[in-house]
Amino acid sequence: MRNRLVAVLTTLVVLVIAGLAVPLGGAYASHRTGRLLLDRRADATRFAELADLAARTGDRESLQPEISRYASLYGAAVWIQDREGTLLAQAGTGAGPDAEATVRALSGRTTDTLPSLTPFGPRRVLIAEPSGRDAQISGVVLLLAPTSNARHDITRVWGALLVVGLAVLAFSVLVARGLARWILRPVTELDEATRRIAEGELGTRTTANVGPPELRRLEQRFNAMVEAVGAAMRRQREFASNASHELRNPLAALMFRLENLRPYLDPAGEREFEETGAELNRLAKTVTDLLELAQTEAGAQARAGAPIARDLDVVAELGPKLESWREVFDALGIAFSVRLPDRLLVRAVPDAVPRIADIALDNAHKFVPAGGTVTVTLDAHARLLRIADDGPGLSRQERAQALDRHWRAPAHADLPGSGLGLPIAAALAEACGGRLHLRANRPHGLSVEVHLRDAQPNTDS
Repeated sequence: MRNRLVAVLTTLVVLVIAGLAVPLGGAYASHRTGRLLLDRRADATRFAELADLAARTGDRESLQPEISRYASLYGAAVWIQDREGTLLAQAGTGAGPDAEATVRALSGRTTDTLPSLTPFGPRRVLIAEPSGRDAQISGVVLLLAPTSNARHDITRVWGALLVVGLAVLAFSVLVARGLARWILRPVTELDEATRRIAEGELGTRTTANVGPPELRRLEQRFNAMVEAVGAAMRRQREFASNASHELRNPLAALMFRLENLRPYLDPAGEREFEETGAELNRLAKTVTDLLELAQTEAGAQARAGAPIARDLDVVAELGPKLESWREVFDALGIAFSVRLPDRLLVRAVPDAVPRIADIALDNAHKFVPAGGTVTVTLDAHARLLRIADDGPGLSRQERAQALDRHWRAPAHADLPGSGLGLPIAAALAEACGGRLHLRANRPHGLSVEVHLRDAQPNTDS
């Protein structure tokens, strides 16, 4: 946008310079052409008087030396003819008298205009002047004058106009760039701020002290909007965290009291007791997941002010978790394949990547049937953790909704779970500065992919 604004301003300056320089250059060329006409016509008039005097006295001897000296001095060509067209005297070199100009001069008309001169021509101009007194035309003087001096003056003036125009243009471009930078500085800051906020750094603010007043006010209102949105999100997280935390103790007490009732139940109420206990366990798991999600999101938002991610060996973190899951999958008859490099340093929150893998593997063990396959791979070059299974998978629309809180696939609504696992995994990936994506596995199944950040060995944790 800055380049477009500079281009617009520069175009306007070019139009202004052209609107001033072109008329000035044309006006000077016309002025210099007029001066040349006046000077050479004065010379032609003097020769016409000499020619008329020679015609009346019959003394033509003094005429030739005069025009010869003139032709030698100015590099011009002069022809003097009588009214019958007879050449009386000639000096200088040229193509010969112009018949049309001769006829016009013999009719009593003198040359009153010349073609406008430019640095490129014409190289010579013809001036015709009748000789005689009153209405008695006795002959004609043709003067072919060079224009080199006049064209040199025009070239010098046009060159000066060009140099001045280019200097003004260069200065205008510098001013336009500075002006565009000043105008667009708030827009650039807003663009950078919105990018960082979209990446999760809600602590980002703009400095509304440069630029037009209207855009500075926009920056101030943008900061106020971010503050309001951040405050609302903090209140939401605090409410979820507080509510989850406050519910844990009553739930624990309720489950304890329920266990104390077991000895007093008759055999007919045992089933209802078990179902009630299962619902309480499910509620406790949901409360725990809500608390973990609130804490994870709070940590992700706090990383801009107090970073909690650090360089760590993700292979060393994943190893024990994956080994514990191997026993689970072996018991279920599911092939479990792990391909990890010997060591890989990434920048992540401690225990976050194992927790993400734990959530993805927990979902896989629910949906992959016996005889299926679950594969965990870690690409050291791309910093990509991929957990893929060949279960039923999700459709494109379901994958787009699976990261929403409490979302459950309609086909799996009867399975245990709170619908918070994948949102927690996505929040953990964001806290590490990465991204979690759900993709289709081939030929069928689901692939959970986590892009991790490169380690920064020279950066303090």
